[in-house]
Amino acid sequence: MAAERDATPILRIEGLVASYGAVEILHGVDIAVFPGEAVSIIGPNGAGKSTVLKSVMGFLKPLNGAVWFGRTNITGLRPDVVVRQGIGYVPQGRVVFPRMTVQENLEMGGYTVADKRRRRQIMEHVFALFPRLAERRWQMAATLSGGEQQMLAIGRGLMSEPQLILMDEPSLGLAPRFMELVFEKVNELRKQGPTVVLVEQNAARALAISDRAYVLELGRNRFTGVGRELLEDARVRQLYLGSQ
Repeated sequence: MAAERDATPILRIEGLVASYGAVEILHGVDIAVFPGEAVSIIGPNGAGKSTVLKSVMGFLKPLNGAVWFGRTNITGLRPDVVVRQGIGYVPQGRVVFPRMTVQENLEMGGYTVADKRRRRQIMEHVFALFPRLAERRWQMAATLSGGEQQMLAIGRGLMSEPQLILMDEPSLGLAPRFMELVFEKVNELRKQGPTVVLVEQNAARALAISDRAYVLELGRNRFTGVGRELLEDARVRQLYLGSQ
């Protein structure tokens, strides 16, 4: 396990209640993530997985509960403030700036890094992680394949040099070879860089690379445990992975 259990969680979510308008989605979710971990949040569609990440990032203001980043209460802070605290975010759906080059997209992600030299160093690290992006440095993002756009979205999330990065469905809609590449890179990140929280529809692959995982159902905690142990848990396999 990557983190010591007596360490202070880098992310602590307590009794999180959140809604879209009158529809309550989360009904008191609790999650703790420790430094150096890769933690997955899985569950069926409508479980509230992405809503958790949006609540942490400030895109959605919780109705109740608290979100702590280390010892700082960040509940309800604006997204730009949350990013400056040290949290990166990779939204669902390969969100890039289509009329900007790869490098310009990355520069947008590094706007919180004031030191230009440091920003260049971080960009070179991203290019080392994703050599394909380095090859397409001056190419417009709109001309990239879906898998390349997802690499760019992840790379942009890393440009703020976050201590914690949240990824929302990074493999969604990708061809199998790019899906495998995304999981490979997430696995690299958990070993060398920021703490990773992964919301993922490919539950089996996510559990396989996660230190721990939380299974949500209808906006509530259902199961919690070590990633590979949950992967072998008969109840989890029956409900979310298929019994085979």
